[in-house]
Amino acid sequence: MSETVVRFMRLKDVDQVAEIEQATFARPWSRESFRQELTRNAVARYLVAEEDGQILGYAGAWVILDESHITNIAVREEARGRGIGRKLTAELLQILSNLGASYATLEVRVSNLRAQNLYKSLGFISVGKRKRYYEDNNEDAYLMVCEHLPDVDPDYTEEPWIEKEEE
Repeated sequence: MSETVVRFMRLKDVDQVAEIEQATFARPWSRESFRQELTRNAVARYLVAEEDGQILGYAGAWVILDESHITNIAVREEARGRGIGRKLTAELLQILSNLGASYATLEVRVSNLRAQNLYKSLGFISVGKRKRYYEDNNEDAYLMVCEHLPDVDPDYTEEPWIEKEEE
């Protein structure tokens, strides 16, 4: 088995990311939404897990001053259970810390125990419930927060984030 590499998402990844999004979520983001995140949203950061040219999962967040909000995390169904979601989330938390975030928030379905357990293992705690948060079935969401991000990597440098539009 080849090594799974986690790296920043690029426009060339959007089709595979949108495919994973469509297969994972009842109200998925569009391909265009991801394209906009990469080309127009200066506060967005997205990672992909790639193996042999195939995107196995992705994770994204927004960072505004010292706040960060994880927007979405998903892994291809056939790649689940291999630690890819954990690796993506842990690396995303490191980047959020490096960018000055002091905490991270996210919402997770009350019924999604697997994701809740992953987040708890990474230091998230449930701080509230958003009633009828999910539009597809009016399911509640837990609001979770991680107040103990990894220490800032003093050697971290970031390439320019906003990607140029495809010609």
